[in-house]
Amino acid sequence: MLLYNLNLMNNHANILYLSTIKTEELDLFNTDSKSNLLPYDGEVIYYSYIINTEKSQYYYDKLLASIQWQNDKAIIFGKLIITKRKVAWYGDKSFEYTYSKTTKSALPWTKELLELKEIIENKTGEKFNSCLLNLYHNGDEGMAWHSDDEKDLKKNGAIGSLSFGTERKFLFKHKETKQTVSVFLEKGSLLVMKGKTQTNWIHRLPPTKKVKSPRINLTFRTILTKPNS
Repeated sequence: MLLYNLNLMNNHANILYLSTIKTEELDLFNTDSKSNLLPYDGEVIYYSYIINTEKSQYYYDKLLASIQWQNDKAIIFGKLIITKRKVAWYGDKSFEYTYSKTTKSALPWTKELLELKEIIENKTGEKFNSCLLNLYHNGDEGMAWHSDDEKDLKKNGAIGSLSFGTERKFLFKHKETKQTVSVFLEKGSLLVMKGKTQTNWIHRLPPTKKVKSPRINLTFRTILTKPNS
């Protein structure tokens, strides 16, 4: 796997420098990266292969078959858009989560989702009460630049992003400086975004013609609970 850090080295000349960090030699089952992938204004930690290849395939198959997948919806310029990408929303309670001007109500956890939630909570020391899942059928499906900073979410709360299926490139861009950072998300890997990442950075999953197979992504989150809920 290669991690790419695209740094703006000279603000006047706009010279871009590409530094490449090789990680192929790392032990596949002991590849924790405790270092922050972001240069400033946020914290992103990448854990490679926290779930081994056999277990990753098991969870991929289970999630593909058992999750109540639905095409995602978004309202853009007043028009309802139905995406090819499919999503699902699960949680401790029937939490409501609003993004892209549409609202979802959480379904009860499945056995596999609770198992995965426990794994990443033990790994990170964080606690989560909900999970948004995305199913990308191939590289034609991606996600535009955005921040997960909706009012329903805990401000500066951690988000744990777990990947199964095909490897995909993931990008970050600073809101002010426009500096970018990219990482390839392997199956069985965990990407944790926390601190002021959502305040200062946007991220995306770019489409690509090179990817022909599906990817499942689980983003464990903390929804703010309302009094008496």
